[in-house]
Amino acid sequence: MYTSLLVPVDGSEHSAKALGVAAQLARGSSAKVYLMTVAEFPPENMGLFTGGTPEPFTEEDREKLAAALKKDARQALDRVQDMVDLSGLQVEEVVRQGLPAKCIIREAKTLGVDAIVMGSRGLSDVRGMIFGSVSHKVSHVAECTVITVA
Repeated sequence: MYTSLLVPVDGSEHSAKALGVAAQLARGSSAKVYLMTVAEFPPENMGLFTGGTPEPFTEEDREKLAAALKKDARQALDRVQDMVDLSGLQVEEVVRQGLPAKCIIREAKTLGVDAIVMGSRGLSDVRGMIFGSVSHKVSHVAECTVITVA
């Protein structure tokens, strides 16, 4: 049925549920699982969100923030792997930095996966209501099957 699955995770309960579904699908078809997380870029207009001017951050500050976001992404991978039994499965970790929906879509295409299995909601529910959820964007643009787990 499937030979490869991309599972984007953010450490949320919904992403862990999606990984559980992906693990079941992978066991049933011997599919390879690409476990992905995305460290978002620090926003260019960060100062506007903190009540300051558009450019209050130095390049050094931005690099520190990017490093912290990468660390958080790594912890998200570890967290969901602790929640789901992946024993006996072929799992490869993928960590990218950028806008989550774009990174997920690009990685799915690059890897040539059969399906993306992802949670319907993540850690940023409020942001998703305002700007549109990552899963919604991915499901409308991805060229492969997208399985959304609630």
